[in-house]
This record gives sequence, structure tokens and C-alpha cells, in this order.
Amino acid sequence: MTHFVVRRAADATFAVPPRLPYSSTGFRRRTVVDEADGAVHTGFGVCELSPDGAIGAHVHAYEESFHVLSGRLILDVPEGTYLLEEGDYGLLPTGVPHAWRGAGDTVARWADMLAPVPRARYGYDTQAVPALPVLPAREPVRIDVRDPRTRSFGHFEAVQMDPGKQSQDLLAVSASMRTALLVYSGITVKMMVDSDLGAVASTMFMVQYAPDGVAGSHDHPFEETYLIVEGTVDATFDGERHRLGVGDAAWAGAGCVHSFANAGTGPVRWLETQAPQPPSRHSYRFTRDWDYLRSTLGEKP
Repeated sequence: MTHFVVRRAADATFAVPPRLPYSSTGFRRRTVVDEADGAVHTGFGVCELSPDGAIGAHVHAYEESFHVLSGRLILDVPEGTYLLEEGDYGLLPTGVPHAWRGAGDTVARWADMLAPVPRARYGYDTQAVPALPVLPAREPVRIDVRDPRTRSFGHFEAVQMDPGKQSQDLLAVSASMRTALLVYSGITVKMMVDSDLGAVASTMFMVQYAPDGVAGSHDHPFEETYLIVEGTVDATFDGERHRLGVGDAAWAGAGCVHSFANAGTGPVRWLETQAPQPPSRHSYRFTRDWDYLRSTLGEKP
């Protein structure tokens, strides 16, 4: 059984998604992780939509989280129409009808996290539905974390990863943990999608390592995916070492022992997802803790 996958940006290919029931124009997707890789809980990809493109209304038997990497696009759901721009992210719960439309004058790119993994033998757990009404008077709403209408969305900027620039204006816009920054051992974590946003099957967040940032070898009872957006990192999965750069992606299955170390002189940053959501206790099993126990008992590692 596959326990990890590494995909290189140089080898990335975008294609029209096969055999999906909804109509689409100008839409392509690069599959990073799917059931063919051995994933049970994770479907992950990078999508592209042309300015004049569209994806017809449909529903999924899984929840979908997304993060806009570049460009602009419009998302239609029953409760409203939203204009998404670079840095915006959000959640589409299971069974919610939605459609996508191109906007602006460049191709829009976004990462999507699908949990649990779509299954080809069941039509990728997707079904077309009647078109959503597009009302001329209903202008697309831009994402604002203080606006109750956009409570299923958020916005990320790289400055949010800098502990020295966490102003009250930045931090006090919401009572959500998504405005907080977790800092430890040269590593900073900015939560984006989790139960606070309504997710039940997965999480999505941004991770940044300082030049001396290191995460020792560990594993956990859930799957993780990583999409590098800045810098380079040395990643080891079940004893195999890989140097990952911008655009590279990797997936670690449950039980895969992995570690990370910043391989450059500046920060390294990546988009990370987890599925299912980590348990409240014992989410991480670090190798060093068990090595310490063995040494304390006088045993050889």
C-alpha cells in the first residue's frame, strides 16, 4: 500500500476532469492526490478556470475546501454570489449546490481539498443539479471575515505569518481562532479551514518555517497533503528524502513517518491539509519520544 506521494511542479499536467456529470468550459485540474494513490480521506488538486469559463451547478458527497492561488473567480451558492480573489479561501459543505464562473482578465488558479476522497466507481461522488439563479441585481460579495454573509470564507496574506507584524487591526477583526497565529520552534501555523468554519472531515492551513525551522520525524492517524508556495524544504517520507520547491506537492498517508527541515536561507511556506480531522489527543507520534523512552530504560534505539 502507498504511504506517500511526491509530485513535481515540472511534471505537472492539467487536464479536463474525466467523466464528471456537470458541464464546464475553460476548466482544467491537476490531480495531486486521489484514490489511485491509496488515499482514503484525501482528494487534492490544483484547478484552473479561464476568465470566460464556467463550471455548472453540482453537488458532492464530500466537503470541499479551497484556497485561491491567483486570479479572480465567482462562486454561486444558494445563499449568495461571492467574488473570490488571490488569498481567499472557504468551505463548501457536503451536499451544497454550487457553480463557478471566471472573472477578471487572467486565468484563476486555486487548490482544492476534497474529503473523503471522491470515488471513480461512484461517478466521483458528484451529481449535476439545476442551474442556480444568477440575478443581475445580486452583485458578487467580496470576502470579509467580519461580514456575516461570508462566514464560510476567509482571507490569507503572507504578512499574517510574521509574528512581528501581528497588529491589533489584523488580529481583532474576528473572535475566531483563524485570526490567531501558532508559533513554535521556528515554525508558524495559520489556520484557515477547520471546525470553526464548519468543516467536519478536514482542515486546511498555512505553514511557514524560519531558516532554522525543523519538525522531527513523526506520524499520525490521518492523511496530510502539502503544496509548496514559497522557498525549499527537505522532506523525508518513510526514509526517502526529497527536496521540494515552489509548485511541488506531497501526500503522507496515515502511519507514514515524515519530517521537514528548511533547506534555504529564507522562509519556506506551504499550504497543508489534514483528513480526517485530528483527534483531540495523541494526534502526533514523535519518534524522538520513543527513542528517549528506550534510552531511559537502557535499551538500544
